[in-house]
Amino acid sequence: MDTLTHALSGALVARLIAARGPVPLAAAPGLQPPGRFAAAWDGGAAAPLPWQGVVVGLVAGAFPDVDVVAQWFGDIAYLTQHRGVTHSVLLLPLWAFMLAWLMALAFRTTRGQPGGWKSLYVFAVAGLAIHIAGDWITQFGTMLLQPFSDRRFGLGSMFIIDLMFSGLLLAGLVLAAVFPRRRWPAALGLGAAAAWVGLATVGQHEALEVGERHARAQGMQTAEVTVMPRPASPFNWTVTVFDGQTYHLAHVNTRRTEALQLDADSHFIERFSAPYLPVQQAVWQQVPKFGGAAAPAWVADAWNAPAFGFFRWFAQTPAWLAGPPDLPGERCAWFRDLRFDFPGREEGPFRYGVCLPAVGQGGAEAARIFRLENGVRHPV
Repeated sequence: MDTLTHALSGALVARLIAARGPVPLAAAPGLQPPGRFAAAWDGGAAAPLPWQGVVVGLVAGAFPDVDVVAQWFGDIAYLTQHRGVTHSVLLLPLWAFMLAWLMALAFRTTRGQPGGWKSLYVFAVAGLAIHIAGDWITQFGTMLLQPFSDRRFGLGSMFIIDLMFSGLLLAGLVLAAVFPRRRWPAALGLGAAAAWVGLATVGQHEALEVGERHARAQGMQTAEVTVMPRPASPFNWTVTVFDGQTYHLAHVNTRRTEALQLDADSHFIERFSAPYLPVQQAVWQQVPKFGGAAAPAWVADAWNAPAFGFFRWFAQTPAWLAGPPDLPGERCAWFRDLRFDFPGREEGPFRYGVCLPAVGQGGAEAARIFRLENGVRHPV
């Protein structure tokens, strides 16, 4: 999910749990300040004002995406580290402590107060938790158990950018600003966003049923059905049915009864959504994992090259891709992940190739890895 939406969600959940109104800056020793989550009262520090909690939630909601700095160290580092330690539920308490301590230095009511960070800790926890949840509902995969496991988890019901989801969160924040002493706007915004996720999950199960019916109709005894959320509607899905060698792939809208017709006045949402056909009109394509007759016989060997292990770990629906011509003395096999290819996106991200020496010129240990972007290969 995009970082802006994460920040909005962190701010909104913080507003939900913030104290209702301003708190005096001083009180008698031994008293507890208003607010359910305030720190022990020391006679000087105050419970955070609502806007302070919102700021902490916003920062914490965006914080886990600092791991994009892994891009500075190359593609492999990005794919293996993004959504890693900063997205770990095991490390969340430590990240929350760090953020609360740093943010306590920024506010006059907590700066210099022993234990001032405690009153901000719950907002940091909430912002981090809702960020992790927001990534978990997408299909990219989130390493929730780092640093002890690199297994990726993902509900896979939401597209990585969803304008309606983001809009519901933003509307909740706007309402909270209009009614600054009320919590119900934040609850309403979060509830509406959660309901939208629920609707997308319904669409996900409908898409799975489409794939399972296709597998039965084709007489597949063992088939792996994968469904991928797509933009513009919670009912737009790409369905793949894998028989061990070939993907059967279709773009469907599980609720549509007629194909969407476009004209000169159609807006961009309609244009994004039009390729997703009613289930009864689904067009099933066949995409061989290793290219079939169109690819050389050694593609499977290239796929299993030790140097290509990072992509085997990352890709859920890998498929061979026709790439640029080989250079003299090499033979290259290119692969994509079907999760990131959809109508309207001519060239998806995360396309990689493994180049082996030409026959008789070396072994698999000499394999080289390249990233393919706009038809140009870049060393990894």
